Amino acid sequence: MSSTTPDGASAPPPPPGDDSRTQTLRQGLEDRIGGPAQPPRDTAVHEAAPAGPGEAAGPTPVVGPRRVRLSVSRIDPWSVMKLSFLLSVAIGIMIVVAAALAWFVLDRMHVFASVEELLISIGSPEFLELLDYVAFDRVMSFATIVAVFDVLLLTAMGTIMAFLYNITAALVGGLHLTLTDD
Repeated sequence: MSSTTPDGASAPPPPPGDDSRTQTLRQGLEDRIGGPAQPPRDTAVHEAAPAGPGEAAGPTPVVGPRRVRLSVSRIDPWSVMKLSFLLSVAIGIMIVVAAALAWFVLDRMHVFASVEELLISIGSPEFLELLDYVAFDRVMSFATIVAVFDVLLLTAMGTIMAFLYNITAALVGGLHLTLTDD
């Protein structure tokens, strides 16, 4: 069965294994577009080499993941500042919570009382009242001050590092990455 196109050229015979319905659909498509219909090409397959004796001809799948090489040429300082602010706030909260937990653990283990007894036994209670310096409210105040300083310092450092990266990337081309889709 051979079909002809409007310009008089004959269309290639249908591939083996096509049933009559597929041939009818292919013929209708060829009549509409004015030439032989080409099957859609899948981007994830390669054309196989000519088949030898005993081998099946057809497309072979691509072996391995696709790799893309990209470069980070610029980092937005505003987004870095927002991200570093949120991360440093989280770290600041962890500092305050860790200080509170450490104080409660040391207090439950009677570490402060033992050190106070030691200071009394060596004769220095008038010089040093330990519990005045390690009271819970003083420890929490100090931890909060450290946390606020942490937020300010890490936010500023992150933003400055983004600016420095942009300057360096303009000179040397940025950070090169190879990404794969597994």
